[in-house]
Amino acid sequence: MSASIGDTRLQKNGRPLRVLIIVENLAVPFDRRVWSEAKTLARAGCVVSVICPKGFGAELAYEYIEGVHVYRHSMPFEAKRASGYPLEYGWALLCEFLLCWRVLFAQGFDIIHACNPPDTIFLIGGFFKFLFGKKFVFDHHDINPELYMSKFGRKDVFYRLLVLLEKLTFKTANISLATNESYRQIALTRGGMSPDDVFVVRSGPDLARIQLLPPNDALRRGRRFLVGYVGVIGAQEGIDLLLAAVKSIVEEHGRQDVHFGIVGGGPALDEMKKLAVALGVQDYVTFTGRASDHDLFEMLNTADVCVNPDKADDMNDKSTMNKIMEYMALSKPIVQFDLTEGKVSARDASLYAKRNDSGDMAAKILQLLDDPERRAVMGAFGRRRVENELSWAHEAPKLLAAYAALAQRSWSVDAAQAEPSQARPR
Repeated sequence: MSASIGDTRLQKNGRPLRVLIIVENLAVPFDRRVWSEAKTLARAGCVVSVICPKGFGAELAYEYIEGVHVYRHSMPFEAKRASGYPLEYGWALLCEFLLCWRVLFAQGFDIIHACNPPDTIFLIGGFFKFLFGKKFVFDHHDINPELYMSKFGRKDVFYRLLVLLEKLTFKTANISLATNESYRQIALTRGGMSPDDVFVVRSGPDLARIQLLPPNDALRRGRRFLVGYVGVIGAQEGIDLLLAAVKSIVEEHGRQDVHFGIVGGGPALDEMKKLAVALGVQDYVTFTGRASDHDLFEMLNTADVCVNPDKADDMNDKSTMNKIMEYMALSKPIVQFDLTEGKVSARDASLYAKRNDSGDMAAKILQLLDDPERRAVMGAFGRRRVENELSWAHEAPKLLAAYAALAQRSWSVDAAQAEPSQARPR
């Protein structure tokens, strides 16, 4: 294998390294992290294939996009309760396993790069690792035991199963990619991995993808201000708390000049629409559902303030949210709850409401809306932080260093290998 991090070419014994990425959570190229990783590896000379579900705007079973082979399977099930997950994950696992054989005979692969959730892909990784000598990389996107607690609030048999699956995933992995230091500690403690095998590769926005568009005042629905949100609409995203904040703004603060644009789909979308009606705030909220990149960025470019209402729990406290950095890349000031990794990302680009206090979130939103100078200062700080520290351009070398370290341990190398210091965990 050879690698040079400055002008990287990842190879195995004189030929391109072949990587298969498996993701079940979102269609590619709409999973931002996965797509950035795939393109980075392809630019490094790898033959990259991706297996993912079909989704809105990604319905084709096969596409070749920007040097990446993308294979998609149908996903007819989306679990809304714990009892539905075995069906959803079982179907996805079967489709992924069958498509692995197609990729193996078409492009081939040396490494399976598994992105959770769920923590079941190690079954495929382990099969090809132990029978065919393939390497297994675990890309740790979500801490699933905490995610389950966030959704269902109980430590039952499903919770214990998730803890076991997570442990087996770490045990199977040759290396693990952690999205932040909190996740790295989980890999070292609960996962029992060696520090030399865990690499921090944060999720960062690709600035080439961020669309700077003129505001569309029609999105304000005749009101003075627009507050924007983008993300999955699920149980743990706190959209119910955001709607409670909308009610506080309208009724307690007497403000009828603020509109909210909520972009995204998910299992709780219909429930949140009904809740808006029940709270009497449906006229102040636009739910777009799943939207194109253009519509998403149009909403965010028009917004005066962006929000992240993720509930304060163990899952969200330890997780890095992509939407925070996308807001910052667009120079938008943010309001979110006081969460550890949220503060690590945003710092002075955000105000921090008391944990799960929708009234305080409402007050913080109004505080920013009524202070345009502060909004400008916070937005500029966020943009600079993304440009100088958090964009994908700063993370891509860390991904390549992790791959270089794995390849050096696994296969013969030549004099062009990466320097040892470049292959250490960060």
